[in-house]
Amino acid sequence: MFDFLEGYDLLGAFWLTVQLTVYSAIGSLVWGTLLAGMRVGPVPLMRAFGTAYVNFVRNIPLTVVILFSSLGLNQTLRIELWGDGVIDVVNFRLAVLGLILYTSAFVCEALRSGINTVPLGQAEAARALGLNFGQVLRMIVLPQAFRSSVGPMANVLIALTKNTTVAAVIGVAEASLLMKEMIENEAQLVLIGAVFAFGFVCLTLPTGLLMGLLGKKVAVKR
Repeated sequence: MFDFLEGYDLLGAFWLTVQLTVYSAIGSLVWGTLLAGMRVGPVPLMRAFGTAYVNFVRNIPLTVVILFSSLGLNQTLRIELWGDGVIDVVNFRLAVLGLILYTSAFVCEALRSGINTVPLGQAEAARALGLNFGQVLRMIVLPQAFRSSVGPMANVLIALTKNTTVAAVIGVAEASLLMKEMIENEAQLVLIGAVFAFGFVCLTLPTGLLMGLLGKKVAVKR
């Protein structure tokens, strides 16, 4: 029944999807945390930048962001992100960059919702002890905010895993590009769709379950 899979690197395609997800998740967490800090910070210019970035990026289709990374940065500005001209490597890194730029806006909002759960009195007490804003955010607010936002972060991570399929538009050989190739070459549309749907379920379902267990384990008791 599954003879049509012979000759195709199915595991390799899904492994590339996992790599896209992991690298993009790490970058999005870092940049999203910085954006959240800007949005709740005391500097008006940084607050304005964080707010404008989040509102602007969240309302742009991901496809546009990925295409901008490829056409705008690579083909127009000749930015290769240390890919040494190797097309596959350059496209992979540009796809990761596009996913980070897009997903970090959602990470920021998920984390900001966690920040809003931290009692204001704790920050005021820390400031009364002589801590500056950065110290309060790093030592008091963010540790609790991360624990409170595990659930929303899980949703963002699952969405990111599915959004990696958009990288196919710039030629990154992840799962959806292989699926497109197989549909064009094989007369097994239903089975091909079922195989790739099952593959993505295997990636996202354990993620949701593990993040749910983690959220219960680290939940802040109020």
